[in-house]
Amino acid sequence: MLIYVTVKSLGRRKNWLTRQPLELAATPATLRELITFIVQENVRQFREKQTDASFIPYLTSHDIEQQAQVGKVGFQEIHDDRLPEEQQAVDTALLAFEDGLYKVFLREQEVTGLDENVQLAPGDEAAFIRLTMLAGSMW
Repeated sequence: MLIYVTVKSLGRRKNWLTRQPLELAATPATLRELITFIVQENVRQFREKQTDASFIPYLTSHDIEQQAQVGKVGFQEIHDDRLPEEQQAVDTALLAFEDGLYKVFLREQEVTGLDENVQLAPGDEAAFIRLTMLAGSMW
């Protein structure tokens, strides 16, 4: 099933990540399953990127244009050679949702519980909004 994912941060004008297609192997029944599938796919992509390093990095003009639209142009090198643990990444993402660090919207409707049923159709959009914590004192 193909869905679209957008990640936003409230403190920025532009999306941190533009609308990206994501192919899910199965249809998630709950928000917990959706987050799990998305994290697993991101870990898989990260591992592939980490092991697929070119000897001489370069950027084509097309790469530069695409990255400029997002707001950062670079070689996207990964300097940490440790491989991420998939289950730990899933647990961290679920805990972050429970702690209120981000909100999830499906078809512009907020999903508030991890075990809440979600009914995704092909082409639906999931928006993840990262909340920014305010720093400072009360004095």
